[in-house]
Amino acid sequence: MNPNDHALAPPGATPTLDVLPRRIADFDTLGEALDYAAKGARGLNFHDARGTLQRAYTFTELRDDARDFAHRLIGMGIKPGDRLALIAETGAEFAAGFFGAVYAGAWPVPLPLPTSFGGRDSYTDQLAVQLKSSDPALLLYPSELADLCGEAADKAGVKSRAWDSLQAAPAVDLPSASADDIAYLQYSSGSTRFPHGVAVTHRALLDNLRAHGIGLQVRDEDRCVSWLPWYHDMGLVGCLLSPVSQQISADYLKTEDFARRPLAWLDMITRNPGNSVSYSPTFGYDICARRMSSQTRAEDRFDLSRWRIAGNGADMIRPDVMQAFVDAFADAGFQASAFCPSYGLAEATLAVSLMPPGEGIRLELVEETELSGRGEDGEERPRRFRAIVNCGKPVQGMSVEVRDAGGQPLPDRGIGRIFVRGASVMAGYFRDPEATAACLSDDGWLDTGDMGYMSKGYIFIVGRAKDMIIINGRNHWPQDIEWAVEQLPGFKSGDIAAFAITGQSGEETPAVLVHCRVSDNAERGKLRDEIRERVRAITGISPVVELIPPRTLPRTSSGKLSRTKARNLYLSGEIVPFDIAA
Repeated sequence: MNPNDHALAPPGATPTLDVLPRRIADFDTLGEALDYAAKGARGLNFHDARGTLQRAYTFTELRDDARDFAHRLIGMGIKPGDRLALIAETGAEFAAGFFGAVYAGAWPVPLPLPTSFGGRDSYTDQLAVQLKSSDPALLLYPSELADLCGEAADKAGVKSRAWDSLQAAPAVDLPSASADDIAYLQYSSGSTRFPHGVAVTHRALLDNLRAHGIGLQVRDEDRCVSWLPWYHDMGLVGCLLSPVSQQISADYLKTEDFARRPLAWLDMITRNPGNSVSYSPTFGYDICARRMSSQTRAEDRFDLSRWRIAGNGADMIRPDVMQAFVDAFADAGFQASAFCPSYGLAEATLAVSLMPPGEGIRLELVEETELSGRGEDGEERPRRFRAIVNCGKPVQGMSVEVRDAGGQPLPDRGIGRIFVRGASVMAGYFRDPEATAACLSDDGWLDTGDMGYMSKGYIFIVGRAKDMIIINGRNHWPQDIEWAVEQLPGFKSGDIAAFAITGQSGEETPAVLVHCRVSDNAERGKLRDEIRERVRAITGISPVVELIPPRTLPRTSSGKLSRTKARNLYLSGEIVPFDIAA
């Protein structure tokens, strides 16, 4: 192509096509990856709440700003191995700060922005705990968050300042990094009371990014579109570090802007003349399908025909939600075969498995007794099945085993605990050898804490082992209980949290917290009884049902329901149910 050909680029944005030969993350370090990307014309593009381009930021500019940032850090006394905590706001400043830390040999630590899921105290407490865990030399934040971040830093005894306040410093020789050096620390979205900073080496990162690119069959016409937060592994690794390491232009919508105007995400994909590669947890597809007005035709506003990879990950994939999205946007050109279910976790850098492009969502029906881990018990009951989503094949270089309670590998379709091993598995949890030893064996096998099975080379995820509810020796998955309630009119995903509590006589009892939008007390009583009966009919157990105000259930920083926190808040009295007369 002509070097000046910027075809397949939205007006004013960095190009989709480039003359720079594509390299699929075959670098020793992240700094080398950016140095190479900076030789081309591609880059990052930041959009406002309506999806309108605000800034095109080439990889060349990012490299130059990051090197300047590194000089400023070194001028402040930041040394190789120091941690640099950064509030991960989607924008050029964070990108330059992250890569600047890498160039300086420091370990960037992306930390969350405030969300609408908690108040000021909750945010500053969480931030302070993560700061104490990572023990950074400095916290950098956007100036508009000075009060919140300053308060959290004071609680943790950490120095802090706005990232635009760093003084210029003379250029110096930057330290060289090796593949086995730590590149950054990643906190999972649920890291609150006992945070675990995942230490990721350059080697692990580049191995996973290369496997990710090969698995997605990256093409020259591909362009990343994302609203995912950069403090979460799917947003940081999948939608920032992956485009850099594979020289792909990317278009970004801030997460808070997506929350207010979710359809702006689809507007950006519509205006993207290349092949869109864009990921979301299930709830992102859910909110878009729900926002489509029955009076508006999707084909009049959107063109989703070039959406090549519609990734699904970060939480349990709901086939009913995916079907609703297809129903809402098929007329706008969306193809169900674009769905790309995946499975991953921060402890494996990101990707463990990916569905081969074009295969879409595939389901297997699994009988209740298999899911619960018990055999037939002779009781007469209807057979019930749950649809389990195929999460694809292990990425290149990743080994997966499913093991029973005794640690022995299970055959195909045997449900057990998932273990993974590969070059992209973490070096360990930062300064927490006990937690590391609890999940990572000497021979490199990582206990993911997830339950699932393998079938003909594909991975199927059933749920988190810690979420399982055990009542009278029987195992119940909270997703099944929550799903039972969601089938009633007026409820949606995220309205219900199920978990086990200890009853007055010491027995384990299931509890179900449900967002209630009904104001009449008598109607609330009827609704509570209906929910209780619905759960009993589906699961065979009679739960404690508590109706609570909307928006009460706690979320992680990436928007996922936190059952553990919901249980703790309920038991401590911080979640107050409606008082319903018996």
